[in-house]
Amino acid sequence: MKRKKNILVAPLNWGIGHATRCIPIINKLIEHNYNVILASSGRSLELLMMEFPDNDFIKITDYNIKYYNILPLSFSIFLQLPKLFLKINKEKKELKKIIIDFNIDGIISDNRYGFYSKTKKSVFITHQLEIQSPFFQNLIQKINYKYINKFSECWILDFKESSLAGALSNPKKKTKNQKYIGPQSRFKKKKIKKEYDILAIVSGPEPQRSIFEKILIKELKNIDKKSLLVQGKPETSQRKIHGNLEIISHLSSEKLNNIIMASELIICRSGYSTIMDLHKLEKNAILVPTPGQTEQEYLAKFLSEYDIFKYQKQQNFSIEKALILSKSFKKINHNEKEFDWKNLFSIFEQ
Repeated sequence: MKRKKNILVAPLNWGIGHATRCIPIINKLIEHNYNVILASSGRSLELLMMEFPDNDFIKITDYNIKYYNILPLSFSIFLQLPKLFLKINKEKKELKKIIIDFNIDGIISDNRYGFYSKTKKSVFITHQLEIQSPFFQNLIQKINYKYINKFSECWILDFKESSLAGALSNPKKKTKNQKYIGPQSRFKKKKIKKEYDILAIVSGPEPQRSIFEKILIKELKNIDKKSLLVQGKPETSQRKIHGNLEIISHLSSEKLNNIIMASELIICRSGYSTIMDLHKLEKNAILVPTPGQTEQEYLAKFLSEYDIFKYQKQQNFSIEKALILSKSFKKINHNEKEFDWKNLFSIFEQ
């Protein structure tokens, strides 16, 4: 009998968005008879362990990028480039050992720059070819492409035309061997009876995740609307009630899918993984970008121009304003096309 090929999937642990968008790709790999080994850290690893309890897991290096509240994220990362390069080099050493220990045949890395191999086919997943930054953009872009081009292929999570990510996924300068594979979501559109007036989903890196959570609780606990706040903390299991507001630490993919469909108004970050999920479910939302994350700020502004989403800044967030903005949404039309996964995965058969 032919041995199943072992594919290593390694999402970045930056919030949980990189892990969630890998879920549909992991499921497709399993459907196409690949054995998937999962590698990550922190909340991303916790989430994947919940979703795929029967798979092998490896805890790997965390980038541990510090978030400075007073600086844009891109500038914070720039200041920590020496540390980042060290982490990438450590990843490369970790990968060599993993390839031997788990007999790896192919690698899929979601934004982990050190997870490429000269001896195994390696794929880099992203939606952000163009990194927008008010400082040193050309240098940051050059470094980004230098690493991406070390991979065998770059899979872009967007449409080539009618893009969800705008200039982020469709820059003038291209990478080598790039393929647009369309937005990827773990969710399915369903008809479900309304259960909540407002659903607030908290995500992203600390400390801004916790700051956003406190703002939402303050705004939601005193209004006459049935609300649910999901904290995005898969490592805990808690449920609290504050009047009309219910707070839950985490929901499985299936439960969150159902809750989104059962909620009238969604409030969430403008992370790209969240946007892909909402677009597939044809659910409008109020987007609140993580302060300093130029990517999220760009996406919120870009998508609000089409009125399928509206946005507010975190420091000025008001639930009353959110409810007013929600009255002028336009309908989202998601036309899902059948994708040739067998052809995409053929890279691992070469």
